[in-house]
Amino acid sequence: MRRVNSIKLHKVILSILLCLFFTSACSSILEGDMRVESEHRSTTGDRLPEEVEVSNFSELKEAIVELIYQHETTGQIIVYRYDSDIQWDIDRAIDEVMETDPIARYAVVEISTTLNRIVTFFEIDLKIEYRRSREQVASIVNVSTLRYLRTELFNIMSEYRNEASFQTALHITEDDMIAYIKDSYYQNPRNIIIMPVAVVEIYSTEDSDRIVEVRLHNIELPSVLQQYGESLARSVRLNALAAEGETDAEILLSLAKNLIDACDFDEGTARTISEHGIPNLAATAYSALVRGTAVGEGFAMAFKALCDELGFECQVVLGYLNNMVHAWNIIMLNGDYYHVDIAMCAANGIESAFIKSDAQFANLYIWDTDNTVRCNGTLTLDDIYELLANEGVEDNDLSNLISY
Repeated sequence: MRRVNSIKLHKVILSILLCLFFTSACSSILEGDMRVESEHRSTTGDRLPEEVEVSNFSELKEAIVELIYQHETTGQIIVYRYDSDIQWDIDRAIDEVMETDPIARYAVVEISTTLNRIVTFFEIDLKIEYRRSREQVASIVNVSTLRYLRTELFNIMSEYRNEASFQTALHITEDDMIAYIKDSYYQNPRNIIIMPVAVVEIYSTEDSDRIVEVRLHNIELPSVLQQYGESLARSVRLNALAAEGETDAEILLSLAKNLIDACDFDEGTARTISEHGIPNLAATAYSALVRGTAVGEGFAMAFKALCDELGFECQVVLGYLNNMVHAWNIIMLNGDYYHVDIAMCAANGIESAFIKSDAQFANLYIWDTDNTVRCNGTLTLDDIYELLANEGVEDNDLSNLISY
């Protein structure tokens, strides 16, 4: 009997001990000393769109940059092993990305983070606020050479797009880009109807690639300018086909005559123009060849368009005439360069401003002589008339040419 009582006592004691053990274990679980998870879930709800593992500062920066390049608004970075102060490095990584990465500087307003510790690893949730759309970031064009950049600028301007962005290692300034836009316009009067108002902004640091953003504003809708372009192209072809002559000099004289026939000099508008590069339809090849009236720059753009159509080397010169804003051309003829001002030919007679030297233009005209080819050719208008006479041009046709 005593033995049975002893066994019962042991059972009671054992039961008490087991109860105490399980009670303690449950208490520990409830107090957080033990955490069991069958599957990890983000503390913010569903799993975020991007999740990547990193183990050092360099990988952390790369992960942030990749989220930006993919234009993700949220992302998640998992860190299993990290030796440094992770919060410090997160802040430093964001600062460095925003300071040194050109796309981040171009596209991102702010990056915010939340750091969570999940037992054996860290979870970094990111939110990224953008100032540029996904389409704008995706449309950034990588350019490695100045020639390629100029080609892309021409494409944008001739299609009358209102914005473009380039990523490049070329050390380009805002002033450089404005100059390239200006050059593209004056070199392509057949393809770009009117000078746009351009705004350029560059996102870069000295040691990195840069994003060059170009915003262009035209005074007409793209569809309207494209219609103008079709009309101009027809007029250029017709005027070029109408040019006559056995020599280059004769053909250029005929082009000048045809342009004078097609266009009147708009002296009133010319007096209102205070500087070059201001969008004005009267200063375009379209106005000269289609509308039939233009200021000096319009004549110059039209004459270049005609020369380009026939393969003559011709450039537009921006300068001043009698202290007024004006433009004219320089052409190459038989290996030499000459000034040609068709607007003044129309106003004062062709002998006043056709194939002239620097010396002959110096008294009335002002231009950038340091960055312009020298015009020292010796051919004269009388020489061309003599050629025409020797070729048997009818007297009345010759007198018509001389009268211009």
